[in-house]
Amino acid sequence: MNSSPVTADAAGQDLTADAPGSRTDFDVIIAGCGPAGAMLAAELRLHDVRVLVVERDTEPVSYVRIVGLHIRSLELLAMRGLLDRVRAHGRQRPAASYFAAIDKPAPAGLDSAHAYLLGIPQPVLVQLLEDHAVAQGAKVRRGAAVTGFAQDDAGVTVTLAGGERLRASYLVGCDGARSIVRKTLGVGFPGEPARNETLMGELQVGVAPDVVAARVAEVAADDRRFSVRPVGPGGYQVIIPVAGVSDRTVPPTLEDFRRELRAVAGTDFGVHSPRWLSRFGDATRLAERYRIARVLLAGDAAHIHPPIGGQGLNLGVQDAVNLGWKLAAQVRGWAPATLLDTYHAERHPVAADVLDNTRAQVALSSTEPGARAVRRLLIELMNFDDVNRHLLEKITAIGVRYDFGPGPDLLGRRLPDVAVQQGLLYDRMHRGRGLLLDRTERLSVGGWADRVDHVADPAAALDVPGVLLRPDGHVAWVGDDQRDLDGQLGRWFGKPTS
Repeated sequence: MNSSPVTADAAGQDLTADAPGSRTDFDVIIAGCGPAGAMLAAELRLHDVRVLVVERDTEPVSYVRIVGLHIRSLELLAMRGLLDRVRAHGRQRPAASYFAAIDKPAPAGLDSAHAYLLGIPQPVLVQLLEDHAVAQGAKVRRGAAVTGFAQDDAGVTVTLAGGERLRASYLVGCDGARSIVRKTLGVGFPGEPARNETLMGELQVGVAPDVVAARVAEVAADDRRFSVRPVGPGGYQVIIPVAGVSDRTVPPTLEDFRRELRAVAGTDFGVHSPRWLSRFGDATRLAERYRIARVLLAGDAAHIHPPIGGQGLNLGVQDAVNLGWKLAAQVRGWAPATLLDTYHAERHPVAADVLDNTRAQVALSSTEPGARAVRRLLIELMNFDDVNRHLLEKITAIGVRYDFGPGPDLLGRRLPDVAVQQGLLYDRMHRGRGLLLDRTERLSVGGWADRVDHVADPAAALDVPGVLLRPDGHVAWVGDDQRDLDGQLGRWFGKPTS
């Protein structure tokens, strides 16, 4: 055991602060190169953290599932200078409230420069994020599944398929709903098991497009979960709700799709030549803890829920941006003692809220008379601007407010991409550092200048004297008192340099 000072984490386990002198192959190993894993790798590399991402699959997934990036995720991509690159591969749709598939226009005056939904093929998004992480200096190894690990007070020894062992200061499980990291860690994953499943695939159809559209409109009027819509030349994305649960380790077949289409729509539309077929369940689960000592969880490894509302991928990307700078601070040696613990404290309640709103949305999508009556009532209530806004802010995550203690309402919230001298605020945050936006022109970041940028701008589109932003864009301080600011700089960014 090394002689470095140790601290105790929330479970009372010894946790050495970066164990100087101990041998490691990498500072952080990330299991899983999905959206959360790739985004986390890029965030860590902004701070020169040595990162290896290991991915079980030898090739990226080939099926073209379209996902929607919501407002908060778009803001985070803008904050890192990625939005233009990603947006070029997607399709913009106006912001709207999609709660329980109730299509209502967005309320007026959303406080975001990125108030739209971006539809993008998931494999394209994952590749863009992986390419970005590699360009930043992260290493990615495919065909390398984590099979186990052991941690001690100086680091984590990670075992890969084939028996290879690697040493890192930290391990992050971004390895999906069946996470080996979570299971090995022994973290509980309570919630509800899947009761129903959904078939999803891309196939050709054997009837005219107008025939498909007419029949789908009839069925979807009663069950909004059902969809057959064109995607690309001659192809259709087919989504079919199915009662009961099959063995998800067994891929669905073309005959499964034909049978369920006949049961739901009365016709199989002559489907043939599938490009890809998949199934997913409606299990809803949340990890009891996101961190035990040097091992952490993010993305689907930490939370799963039905895809209604399209929040899952967004939630994982947002986990990564919350965690990245905190874990980097721990590795680089300037993290305050409790900083890494705030990852669980902040993100666990956010995920719990997402799970609850998806439970509500699933209930509202039922074809039972009582659920339909509640749905009709909600449709009426969403005509009120405040109700519509509240639900939209839930889905898009722009309503998230972390508990930073007493203070003005802005404290703990994300700051929109406001106008500053020579552009927009997020253009100043590409390096993943903190930022002081100072309208007084007399504040200072002092000994934290190596971690926090200072933008003095009396004309900034801000109605308070100054704000301190964390690297994830959330407001850590509001005011104009230097002594008070220094206290918050120390709380979030550690001790000042001499």
